[in-house]
Amino acid sequence: MDLTSHDRSEPASPRRLACTACGSEFSCSLTGSCWCSDESFRLPMPADSSDCLCPACLRKLAEQQAAVSAK
Repeated sequence: MDLTSHDRSEPASPRRLACTACGSEFSCSLTGSCWCSDESFRLPMPADSSDCLCPACLRKLAEQQAAVSAK
């Protein structure tokens, strides 16, 4: 298989994922135009090799972390 002939200019299609916290399905785009890039907060990638969280669970975790750091 010749990997040099692969057209890398073609955008990658979004991945369909199941949230590791609640199991709901959502899309994740690795191209930088993902829904999470529009969020005002940033969380580190999980260290336990789990995958992304859905928008609702990510926002809930961010709110929890903000409340803890405000104390």
